[in-house]
Amino acid sequence: MSEQFEIIAKTFQGLEEILAEELTTLGANDIQIGRRMVAFTGDKRMMYKANFCLRTAIRILKPIKHFAAKDADEVYSQIQEIPWEEYLDPDKTFAIDSVVFSEEFRHSKFVSYKVKDAIVDYFREKTGKRPSVRINNPDVLLNIHIAQTTCTLSLDSSGESLHRRGYRQEAVEAPLNEVLAAGMVLMTGWRGECDLIDPMCGSGTIPIEAALIARNIAPGVFRKGFAFEKWVDFDADMFDEIYNDDSQEREFDYKIYGYDNSPKANEIATHNIKAAGVSKDVVLKLQPFQQFEQPKEKSIIITNPPYGERISTNDLLGLYQMIGERLKHAFVGNEAWVLSYREECFDQIGLKASQKVPLFNGALECEFRKYEIFDGKYKEFKSQETQEGVEGEEKKEGEDSYTPRFKEFKPREREYKPRREGDSRPRREGEFKSREGESRPRREGDFKPRSEGESRPRREGDFKPRREGESRPRREGDFKPRREGESRPRREGDFKPRSEGESRPRREGGFRQQDDKDRKPRGEFRERRDRDPRAPREFRGNREPRIEKKEED
Repeated sequence: MSEQFEIIAKTFQGLEEILAEELTTLGANDIQIGRRMVAFTGDKRMMYKANFCLRTAIRILKPIKHFAAKDADEVYSQIQEIPWEEYLDPDKTFAIDSVVFSEEFRHSKFVSYKVKDAIVDYFREKTGKRPSVRINNPDVLLNIHIAQTTCTLSLDSSGESLHRRGYRQEAVEAPLNEVLAAGMVLMTGWRGECDLIDPMCGSGTIPIEAALIARNIAPGVFRKGFAFEKWVDFDADMFDEIYNDDSQEREFDYKIYGYDNSPKANEIATHNIKAAGVSKDVVLKLQPFQQFEQPKEKSIIITNPPYGERISTNDLLGLYQMIGERLKHAFVGNEAWVLSYREECFDQIGLKASQKVPLFNGALECEFRKYEIFDGKYKEFKSQETQEGVEGEEKKEGEDSYTPRFKEFKPREREYKPRREGDSRPRREGEFKSREGESRPRREGDFKPRSEGESRPRREGDFKPRREGESRPRREGDFKPRREGESRPRREGDFKPRSEGESRPRREGGFRQQDDKDRKPRGEFRERRDRDPRAPREFRGNREPRIEKKEED
């Protein structure tokens, strides 16, 4: 039995469980999931197969020493204790990649220099010769990982990142990473059981990765080489056997469709698909998503629309609104998976996602959402789905609808953090925390917290807080506060305050109090009242005006 040793497969955050499933299928042992990595054990053949076959790994590391170090001198001494003639020849070149998360070691390049010095001094003392350092395409690539004081030195068996498959001839701006594209396809559970559509395929990464998965073609078949081919103990015959073994490849009876509205993207995708050798499986068409029509056969959509980094917000929201409209009216009875990172974009789709998986596209924290497109109401659709599950057995894989191969896969729920000061993005549902004094969390555009003196929270655009001297809160555009000498608040455009000598407030444009010498006799006023029936309305209440009798001579 060949020697078993520890191996580490690195990946993107969010793809760890998919990578673990791949390793299980490959036959790896002692699989342990970590953050952006999966550890396992295997022999030399397993290490070669991991590099050649894994779709969601970005590099495969072989640890050669674990140790603790509090400073650079301890790192130097620990590296010198390794028997380097087993891994490196003085006539070959090497390079060091450092990943550091530590308070003690603040500079990754400094760590690389100390490791380099230890290796060079080891060979100089032993043989009088020293290996050279080469940054690009070295014979041996080393990786040192430091987390606080825990250090792991590994041999990098991959060399160039495994996402560089070798089939990509050209790319559009900001292309989707091949490892992420393969992980998205595997996450849906699709293995070639029906047609697959990418209505915004760009340079064709998702269709190509989907075709390789459907036919079970190893992604490493396109690469020019791996770093382990330059190692001292490289077994060329063993690797040739793995490389030439096509016994696991299979036929694909459906089609993969890739659409895009850019002629340049369509041309680039055509070249890449031809280089990958999947031209007979992938059908490309120059077509905008607005013209998408209901497919005749059972299908699944997997797509990565623009995120808005290079287009205006209005155009972006309009795009996602159109995506939701097309899915609802032209993809009934099927499933669609959409990768994006803006919550307002998902809101514009206007459909309820049945699954949300956090993924990272580069530095962008995205979500991969599943939409089950049905005809009718969501509750009716779910109740019917539950009833069918109770009455009948599960459909076997390869029947009318596709079923995820790995039932135990459950994506982890996204952990949200509350909005911090200076956050420019909107808060997402489930992200809120109650604040002191609030009876429930605030929703965006709903209530603002109570201010001192308010009896209830203010609705936006409703009430303003009471001011000193007000009996109740003012409605916007309604009352102004009382002024000194006023018996009640003034209505806008109604009363003016009393002036000295006036018996009542003056109506704007109405009567003005006169001097006694200018006052007309009351009888004259009575005659005017008799002529004008509206005159009594000038008096408040139901009482008749008091009319004094004219004294007789």
